[in-house]
Amino acid sequence: MSTITETATEVFELQVPSKAAPRDPSLQYSQTSQRQSDRSQHASDVESSFVLQPTSAFNVRIFLTIFTPALVGFIASFTNGTMTIGLPVIARSVALERSLYLWPSSVYGLTSGAALLIAGSIADIVGARSVELVGITLLGLFTLLCGFAQTGSQLVAFRALQGAALALHLPASVAIIAAAVPSGRARNLGFACLGFSQPLGFAVGLVLSGVMIERAGWRSGFYLAGGCTLAVAVAALWTLPKLKSQNQGEVIALWRKVGREIDWVGGIISSGGLAILAYVLAILSADLTSIRSAETASLLTVSVILLLAFPAWMHYRERIGKPALVPNKLWKNHLFTSTCIMVTLSSGVMNSIELFSSLYFQEVKHASALTTSLYLLPNLATGIFINIVVGVFVHRIPARWLVAGSALICALSPLLMALVPPAWSYWKLAFWAQVFAPFSADVLFTVGLIIVSDSFPEETQALAGAIFNTVGQFGMSIGMGSCQVVALGIQDKEGGSASSAGHGGDAGGAFEEQNSIALLKGYRASYWLMFAYMIVCGFIAVIGLRKAGKVGLKRE
Repeated sequence: MSTITETATEVFELQVPSKAAPRDPSLQYSQTSQRQSDRSQHASDVESSFVLQPTSAFNVRIFLTIFTPALVGFIASFTNGTMTIGLPVIARSVALERSLYLWPSSVYGLTSGAALLIAGSIADIVGARSVELVGITLLGLFTLLCGFAQTGSQLVAFRALQGAALALHLPASVAIIAAAVPSGRARNLGFACLGFSQPLGFAVGLVLSGVMIERAGWRSGFYLAGGCTLAVAVAALWTLPKLKSQNQGEVIALWRKVGREIDWVGGIISSGGLAILAYVLAILSADLTSIRSAETASLLTVSVILLLAFPAWMHYRERIGKPALVPNKLWKNHLFTSTCIMVTLSSGVMNSIELFSSLYFQEVKHASALTTSLYLLPNLATGIFINIVVGVFVHRIPARWLVAGSALICALSPLLMALVPPAWSYWKLAFWAQVFAPFSADVLFTVGLIIVSDSFPEETQALAGAIFNTVGQFGMSIGMGSCQVVALGIQDKEGGSASSAGHGGDAGGAFEEQNSIALLKGYRASYWLMFAYMIVCGFIAVIGLRKAGKVGLKRE
């Protein structure tokens, strides 16, 4: 984080102050005017120039503006690490049914993704700071309640509420940094910090929770995370900037505006379509034969209808002159559309690699949970490093080649995991697969967030952050769900032949060996699908970002 305060001094020389860099009492301006009849002279001859003289107090304020939401993201991801590593113990403690094992994790992303667009729209009207404070407080409260859960149903319900609270935080945090941090390297680093706080929190939760579960029980992780989040909520009253908003006014008037101006129908259509589709994929990933059931077929049909109805509803809103959540004209912007597709693919691959690598190490290599968490650390450590480096240098490299190159490097990760023999040492190929895994998603987090934010006017930056995080959550559900369906289909096929082959005196041993082979073939099939996703992502980057140039440049 010290890099941010150092960078602030470098980048805050502005010729003309803009909305991207709001005035601050601690800043002193000096103005000189020069009139030149010949405008072809040297660029230093300008009509007026403003030199921004930053103070140490301003640098501290920028640091706290970035650090506070990044810390919230870190703590929220910490609980995901706790849930991942402690799921078997947690399930036994709260008597969670086997069929619901994935729900404490999946419902968190489900409710978060479903509420993001509405949350972003509310933040743009009410104010990002207010929504962020409410989001942090609710996030801390529901995290504590997860620790107090006594039944599986309570745990699933509290995790769902925790995800909804996260939906308030994500777009508001983007809007706060976009409004309070001047464009250029400082804002690039701010977005990068939002990105690397998540893998860092997940990594710490993955490792520290393994120790805490053995010494103090799984609930201690949620108590710690919830208490820290509530403490941050109190501190945020002073650390978050008070942004100037055009929507100042009485509380009642503001909430009337929320009810009148937000496209609630569009939010319900989009959220419902994505949530139902994610639910269907979760069902199929647990039991592939459920695709034949009338319930699954009906839900899938409803999901497709809602997703197709969304652009039609956006067209209707624009035609009658009312605000649309995601105006259809945005999809004509090749940079915006390409970025959303790439974020969807990349987010799905990153989360799928983490999930299937964990299963591969534990079920094929028979490693312990703690050893598996250590095996995954190169993935998370590399992700943190990439976010920092990209935040510093993103404005120096054309986005097209930065994103395409990172996609091809990331494609090596599932390729290596698909080819590595189980008997080989972790350090031969599996280690490098974990190192390459986060390249695409973590590069796209910074580059994509800059592109998406620039596609929206300054007064709707929270909605821009909501759309970015929505496509990420949607990609996670689609990516993990499709990979699980592919793996399950291969495993069921191989498992059937394994069961028929298990006869004779060594039936038990033969069946176990065949089952292990079936698991391996299923995981390899999913890795090949991830590889294909990343090749497509790289191709889209080369074509779709050809006019992007360098992004994240300081606005003069």
